[in-house]
Amino acid sequence: MILRLAQERGPAKSICPSDAARAVGGESWRDLMDQARDVARELARQGDVEITQGGAVLDADAAWRGPIRIRIREQ
Repeated sequence: MILRLAQERGPAKSICPSDAARAVGGESWRDLMDQARDVARELARQGDVEITQGGAVLDADAAWRGPIRIRIREQ
């Protein structure tokens, strides 16, 4: 779901992990937030997306906290 949503937005825009969690989790989307962040991290490791915070690209293997955004990588 993260990859699909990010592709729909394109590389100039980003999504929040909660967008994907809401899309699949409905009312209990909050329970899926850790999983959404984990999936985003794995997609970043694979080179499919970039994780950003405050406009800066984060290292997928670094420890990060706080709000993040996810965008599809430019081809």
